[in-house]
Amino acid sequence: MTWEVVIGIETHVELRTESKMFCGCPVGFGAEPNTAVCPVCLGLPGALPVPNEKAIEWTMRLGLALDCDVTQQSLFHRKNYFYADMPKNYQISQFDFPLCVGGHLDVTTSDGDRRIGITRVHLEEDTGKSTHLGEGGRIGSSGGALVDFNRAGIPLMEVVSEPDIRTPEEARVYAQELRAVVLALGVSDARLEEGSMRFDANISLRSEGATELGVKVEVKNMNSLRSLQRALSHEIERQTKILDEGGAIAQETRHWDEEAGRTEAGRSKEEASDYRYFSEPDLVPLVVTDEVVAGLRSELPELPAQTGARFEAAGVDSIAARVLVGGSLGSLFDEAVVAGAAAPEVAKWLTGEVTAHLNREGADPPALSLDGAALAELIAMVEAGDLSSTAAKQVLEGVLTGEGQPRQVAEARDLIQIRDEEALAEAVAAVVAAHPEEMGRIADGDGKLIGFLVGQVMKATGGKADPRRVSELIRESS
Repeated sequence: MTWEVVIGIETHVELRTESKMFCGCPVGFGAEPNTAVCPVCLGLPGALPVPNEKAIEWTMRLGLALDCDVTQQSLFHRKNYFYADMPKNYQISQFDFPLCVGGHLDVTTSDGDRRIGITRVHLEEDTGKSTHLGEGGRIGSSGGALVDFNRAGIPLMEVVSEPDIRTPEEARVYAQELRAVVLALGVSDARLEEGSMRFDANISLRSEGATELGVKVEVKNMNSLRSLQRALSHEIERQTKILDEGGAIAQETRHWDEEAGRTEAGRSKEEASDYRYFSEPDLVPLVVTDEVVAGLRSELPELPAQTGARFEAAGVDSIAARVLVGGSLGSLFDEAVVAGAAAPEVAKWLTGEVTAHLNREGADPPALSLDGAALAELIAMVEAGDLSSTAAKQVLEGVLTGEGQPRQVAEARDLIQIRDEEALAEAVAAVVAAHPEEMGRIADGDGKLIGFLVGQVMKATGGKADPRRVSELIRESS
């Protein structure tokens, strides 16, 4: 039996508003536990919620960016369930009248272009955070837990995709593209490592050609793009094995164990009726006019797909364009091109050495000690022959570690290439004289040895000779 994979993703995005969704407590990360709380977000008796207007606007902005329709009248509901980190024992969310419905997100995978439908984008409040004590931090092996309610009440958007995703790679690309849209809008920092963007996935298998969906399993606890792809790959293998052996899939919630590389059973999957939704009695319906929607639409910035298309039109290949957009390096690219550097060269440096530096340091582009003008200066020095490609990488390293601008770093590290013809000729003559056998073979047509001799000259000059000119002089000597 051949099985078709069906995946839908629920993405939770914490908004970077100054205050929480229904109260004035500050939003932040890393504060002392239980210091950013009040009677409203703790759910104390008599406390009344007041909606955050900015959070509502930003949710509609994301919906419009995903080509959704904005619902003219939407409602907040109470979603009832018990967790230790839910101080009210219910969550203010949206149910049958969300803010935005019916959009899509286009993605490009190794199998080509795909359109992933968006069911809805709705707004709710985040929960608190539990830390389980003991080795591994898992509830099953924990002897106790600590609860921090600072996160409780932070505005949380939920983006629910249609079950249009077919592979773990496609799921990862979708999540990455959605993150790029969120960052372009500026509504969240979307830091996966801090939990401000999180993924749950519903996955089922059905026989090839079937139209009915199989029994779905919800996979939680995926806090990175890599975890998302790995967890779905594992779950496909697990479900395939069960079905191939004639077993039945249990409808349940499973948690991804990153260290063990497997999903583990959590609880039976709830239905909507289990949450006993009803309209939040302390909040009136939200009414959105056509004028408000038009105003928000007019303020949308250039979105990642548009940015990528613009980069490709400037001569950047499609893969590099996706890396630039997905890695939030678009602004740096634009600055360098405006400063006079050629777009393909800028893309090469940003997707190569700069991205490698960010990965090594675990840093984000805004933290770089590099602006577009400095990158353009570095590229110009290479093109002028002032720096070899190897020396340019050393100079970039110096710039990124705060040593100064490219020419300052190059001069301080003594990396400026020798451009004096007489000095270059002397260095080449010395290497030629020391390698008569190799020169003879070059004269007989063995051009591969030219690279060897260029390397000897570079070694003798401390890497400061212009390799292109050195190669020319060696050829002239043969």
